[in-house]
Amino acid sequence: EQMTLLDFELFQKIDISEVLLWSRQQTEELSPNLTKFTKHFNDMSYWCRTRIVDREDGKEREKYFIKFIKIMKHLRDLSNFNSYLAILSALDSAPLRRLDWPKQHVETLKDLFSLIDSSASFRTYRQTLASTEPPCIPYIGLVLQDLTFIHVGNSDTDDDGRINFNKCWQLFGVISIMLRFKKSSRYCIKRNDKIISYFNNFDDFISEESLWQMSEMIKPRMKKKN
Repeated sequence: EQMTLLDFELFQKIDISEVLLWSRQQTEELSPNLTKFTKHFNDMSYWCRTRIVDREDGKEREKYFIKFIKIMKHLRDLSNFNSYLAILSALDSAPLRRLDWPKQHVETLKDLFSLIDSSASFRTYRQTLASTEPPCIPYIGLVLQDLTFIHVGNSDTDDDGRINFNKCWQLFGVISIMLRFKKSSRYCIKRNDKIISYFNNFDDFISEESLWQMSEMIKPRMKKKN
């Protein structure tokens, strides 16, 4: 719930113009709130990876792994697809994926992945999002991907130099979904300062390189035979 509260506060601050500009120029100066939101996504993901990998005891690592799976299920119930994907990307990151996890946890992770299956242009996720009632936080990465694809694949004007309204309608189709949830009622969640303080803006994480080093200490690579 506290993850969702933080996510929603940042999501509400994003102006639609920032999202449209990002698909064209991708500059942090023109999209400051969007930049904060995507940074929050990445920081949360690396924070989750760090919490698992830096456990020295194997049972403790598994305990944290299971905890984050449970958190993902609650995020799904809250329709917070953004944090859901942040944690999913953490659990499926290469430094964690190479470790030996019990089969049942791996199977559970596969089931959680089915929501964001990229086959058929993320059809399952898109159908789920379309039938979801507010409040909801959509996965911002797919929004940006769709807008960029439309911009790159279509010119602003037609052959006669007139405005390409077909492109405009495609762009509107993407941002209208985002607008629907931005204008919705807020989550009825009471802020818990103790938990928010524990998150500490998700700044306490280690780099990808360090994650790999720690992962290889847990499970050394097999040496190739001569």
